[in-house]
Amino acid sequence: MIPADLSRAVVHAVRRAVEAGEMDGPVPARVVVERTRPGGVGEYASPVALRMGRGAEGALVLAGALAREPGIATVDVTGPGFLNFTLAPLSAAELVRDVRERPERYGCAPALSEAVGGDREHVVRAAVARIRAGQGFPREDAGTAVAPVARRDGDVRARYGAGAAVWAMLAVPAKETPSFTDALLVQGEENEFFLVRYAASRARALTREAGRLGFRAEPGDADAPALLRALADHPLALEAAAHHGAPERLARHLVAVADALLDFQHQVLPLGDEKPSAAHRARLALAEAAGAVLAGGLALLGMDAPAFL
Repeated sequence: MIPADLSRAVVHAVRRAVEAGEMDGPVPARVVVERTRPGGVGEYASPVALRMGRGAEGALVLAGALAREPGIATVDVTGPGFLNFTLAPLSAAELVRDVRERPERYGCAPALSEAVGGDREHVVRAAVARIRAGQGFPREDAGTAVAPVARRDGDVRARYGAGAAVWAMLAVPAKETPSFTDALLVQGEENEFFLVRYAASRARALTREAGRLGFRAEPGDADAPALLRALADHPLALEAAAHHGAPERLARHLVAVADALLDFQHQVLPLGDEKPSAAHRARLALAEAAGAVLAGGLALLGMDAPAFL
């Protein structure tokens, strides 16, 4: 089970509880599940019982039902009615197959092609529309106020390039004035836009190099907890970005995926006289899945993923 499945499992548990008369109120179409804050209980949390006005009593009803769901290791109720979840260990093979077979839930489906021109309001609203459409949300405007680019920054596309300028416009909440610095011109880790595009490029390069060595990707076991966690959380980041009309949430998560992939990349290809094995094929499959997620996320934000950097 990945976090996006957890969200749906909570909706189904609420529906069953309402139908059984154990809870009152309309069943929400969606339930937002988010990472537990530092120091919290479990890995993920949801305030759905509180939102329905049932507090700890309702949370206990839902916890009893959800504890029996495959893929959920533990369910705890904390505070006035928060549900806290720990998921069973994630299978790399299952996650890779999920990315391949259901790319739209990972933002990998073909995105709407649109020029990245216009002022910041246009850029933000276009990104929100793409993200919401990809997640099946209604197309209405979220209505968030969008702060313009400061006059002192001048023509940011001309100075930093269209892609880097758009990244900076989307990397902070819409109501905040975006920051433009010379770090956007640096090809290094301090430039998050470069980092994400470079990681997507590295995934493609790994596939190319594997082909030269005579092997292809095949889903299997891979010891990459940070990358598995980042990919599993990606549908949750997309849903949160759509729900809140906040493309910065997607941008922030793409950085996490990129960091994890760049740390993992050195384990993918055989070293020295080592022959390609099932482990290498599984690692390559995981790296390709991460590359697809990064390329899809960039497209949703309105920019491209380069073939090679």
